[in-house]
Amino acid sequence: MNLIDGKKIAAQIKEEIANEVLAIKSQGRKVPHLAVILVGKDGGSQTYVANKVKSCAEVGFFSTKIEYPETISEGELLDKIREINQNSDIDGLLVQLPLPKHISEEKVLETIAPEKDVDGFHAVNMGKLVAGLPTFVPATPAGIVELLKRYNIPTESKHCVVLGRSHIVGTPVSLLLSRKSNPGNCTVTICHSKTKDIKQYTSQADIIIAAIGQPEFLKADMVREGAVVIDVGTTRVSDPNSSKGWVLKGDVAFDEVAPKCSYITPVPGGVGPMTIAMLLKNTLQSAKNK
Repeated sequence: MNLIDGKKIAAQIKEEIANEVLAIKSQGRKVPHLAVILVGKDGGSQTYVANKVKSCAEVGFFSTKIEYPETISEGELLDKIREINQNSDIDGLLVQLPLPKHISEEKVLETIAPEKDVDGFHAVNMGKLVAGLPTFVPATPAGIVELLKRYNIPTESKHCVVLGRSHIVGTPVSLLLSRKSNPGNCTVTICHSKTKDIKQYTSQADIIIAAIGQPEFLKADMVREGAVVIDVGTTRVSDPNSSKGWVLKGDVAFDEVAPKCSYITPVPGGVGPMTIAMLLKNTLQSAKNK
């Protein structure tokens, strides 16, 4: 069993970006600038945003964090997004999800200008992804593909089973791995909450990407010997023995699944760090597109 170290690969990518930013500065060109909007006081969201701001500083980006109470109206939030769309100094904009129930996530994502949508969730960017055109790829799927690439894990002619069909992970990663590229050229099966007997699919898979949002859903008897398992899950599970009162669990029962795998990602320290690294890469690309 080989552990896929997302922290190590993310650090490599950040170093590559930082070197490119130094070159940009030396040439007197504009430094990339990411804006992040945080609504409410969700603990997980606050942590994610803090990590994004910290990562921007590490690679030499400018960053702007805009915080609002969860009582902000949908109209006010959309107006702020439109204002940032018009700000030529800001290259990338993301609104941290989830949002309060009275605010339409769909409206928010569609209001962000596609050329600043470094999360890759806008319908224009999703459409380009489907068409195989250059675009901002959602950061988590991009990170998964980058891990497979940097660990030289073969994907051509392999059977990949994706657990989950969200527009954030499941659907985009299925598109990336089925396209004619390397990594890619997989035969992809998507399983979801309405799939009967998921085990019959996962037990045949060469590669399993678990993004179903259920802690320790994937058990050892669902995985064949030598499979590659990528765990995207990040669920806080109560644990009185932890100083925080909770522990982070993936979608994979790691201790029992890992011995059967050729490669597997841990949680934390696997896909998570890659998400921020690829977000930075998208922001750099946005700045270069100008």
